[in-house]
Amino acid sequence: MPIAIGLEGSANKLGVGIILHPASTPPSPHDSVHSSSFSQTKPTSPPVHILSNIRHTFVSPPGTGFLPKDTAAHHRRWVVRLVKQAVKQANVRIDDIDCVCFTRGPGMGAPLNAAAIAARTIAQLWDLPLVGVNHCVGHIEMGRAITGADNPVVLYVSGGNTQVIAYSAQRYRIFGEALDIAVGNCLDRFARVLNISNDPAPGYNIEQLAKGGKCLLELPYAVKGMDVSFSGILARVEEMGRKLPQPGAPEPAEPWVDPDTGAAITSADLCFTLQETVFAMLVEITERAMAHVGASQVLIVGGVGCNERLQYMMGLMARERGGSVYATDERFCIDNGIMIAHAGLLAWSKGFKTPLEDSGTTQRFRTDEVLIDWRD
Repeated sequence: MPIAIGLEGSANKLGVGIILHPASTPPSPHDSVHSSSFSQTKPTSPPVHILSNIRHTFVSPPGTGFLPKDTAAHHRRWVVRLVKQAVKQANVRIDDIDCVCFTRGPGMGAPLNAAAIAARTIAQLWDLPLVGVNHCVGHIEMGRAITGADNPVVLYVSGGNTQVIAYSAQRYRIFGEALDIAVGNCLDRFARVLNISNDPAPGYNIEQLAKGGKCLLELPYAVKGMDVSFSGILARVEEMGRKLPQPGAPEPAEPWVDPDTGAAITSADLCFTLQETVFAMLVEITERAMAHVGASQVLIVGGVGCNERLQYMMGLMARERGGSVYATDERFCIDNGIMIAHAGLLAWSKGFKTPLEDSGTTQRFRTDEVLIDWRD
């Protein structure tokens, strides 16, 4: 029964996970499925045992983003501690582990390198093969393993990526994507304008604020065939955000109010407006991909996939098509080491290894570059 350790450090989350692929197993107690009351299917991806899944996040001050050099320093500071904790929690010996998996890309250069150096060091100390993993493929395979989705259209939404994907001929084919910034980056950058806390995540805090929004304002809606664009939307909503009353600033001569109700426009209204607009765009291109490939399932992966409003809106669309929506909770949606261990172990089981001299990282690593030879 093969076991792998995985290290993920492509952005501000440093994750270490240890996974076991048994021949057969009952459902793991770690499994967590959000399906919006839609039907579930028997898992078709290999059964997994999650032995440990530990993560630590670099949190920058409100109103700021995370710089690559600071994030890399965080990863270097925490990686030894997390590896020790993961091994202890998994209750395995070094001799039990078959391979060391790491995120090769895409992601931020300095944090990627910090995690990759740690993986190379571990592989040499423990005399184990290295397996470089595509970050997106890790998300997809972990989502399939946890939810049991059969052959879904995948919506991959995070701070660095926005893609609509479907599997065909041993590749994850990209049917549509963001032409400029990712949806998660759009949300994060708007959070800076409103000085929203980055703890636990700016997107999560926008989601909570949006629940109190009542006024839907007009924003650009930029769907271009199967692709989307968020930069113009961000520019407009940032402009709107600066119209809100600022602490210590004089009151505007004419308050900004909802023309229908006369109520003052709030930050909650802007968060609500932004979410509704960008999520509607994502639902539209996902539905188009489902129609094109004849799929009845949608799997949402990536950090933004935790958003319950996005899951709900996608669920409405899927229900009208007689389909199902699959998503996981924050343990597996947000970047984590266990997804890298899982995807890496799948590749290792087919004989794939990354030579030490070829184990460099890359910020540009397309999802459809990876041969998915563990699927039919």
